[in-house]
Amino acid sequence: GWCVRVLVIVSRETACGGGGSGYTSDGAAGIIDGVATKGPLSNATVKAYGIANGQTGAEIGSAMTDSNGNYSMTIAAYAGPVMLRVSGGSYTDEATGLTVTMASGDVMTAVMQSVGPGATISGIQITPITSMAQARAQQMQGGMTDSNIAAANQALCDYFLVRDILHVAPMNPRVPGSGVGASADARNYGMALAAMSQYAYSLNLANPSALVTAMMSDASDGMMDGQGPGGQIRMSMDGMRAGTTMMPSTGGRSALATARTNCLQNTSSANMSGPPAPEP
Repeated sequence: GWCVRVLVIVSRETACGGGGSGYTSDGAAGIIDGVATKGPLSNATVKAYGIANGQTGAEIGSAMTDSNGNYSMTIAAYAGPVMLRVSGGSYTDEATGLTVTMASGDVMTAVMQSVGPGATISGIQITPITSMAQARAQQMQGGMTDSNIAAANQALCDYFLVRDILHVAPMNPRVPGSGVGASADARNYGMALAAMSQYAYSLNLANPSALVTAMMSDASDGMMDGQGPGGQIRMSMDGMRAGTTMMPSTGGRSALATARTNCLQNTSSANMSGPPAPEP
């Protein structure tokens, strides 16, 4: 599994082209719905943005999540690639069981290839992993074109061994027995998110959501090496060790794998999912 592999995110540069967007002349309204998960994210703001020439464009829709992280929004008369952005809200941290509010400077994102006019797109997940893919696509040559979006999303699918990071619903390891009937994709997804919470806890971060921002920065250049566009990534710590800590080069690789192992062994809070479903 991903937890024992040292992987490098695909760094395939795609020439600039395509990725245009705009409003349709027929006035057809589309719908996007799904779930925001860092643990299910309650009372968070979800905004959709059009993408023009590979870059974030105008806001085209917004919604609030319910207590289970569900959202649904209308994107009026738009066709083209879409970026979703989640801010605010609170969730139950898998590592501690505490209710955590997303810090004001931290967001989660997801990026989708072009949608057609009036389309209904259901079940789009917005997670730390889709956020990493969006950050990667944005930094590729040409920005968030359809081809770069596809390449970045696939790279993160391969890295975390999840078939489709946009459509597979992560298992919630805090729900007792949730893993018994879950697919391998859903288990891998859910335990990857739990591992991030566990790793943030081990770093004594001031807010665990800071790790999402750090992981996005780390993934943006296609290399999980603790480096972002501005050099080695810094994160704010809390408590007796208040200050900043540098993200180690192994943060997105072996350190995250260790955190996942700790989650699997912790059946009191981080993992109440139970044994996996038997092989067919």
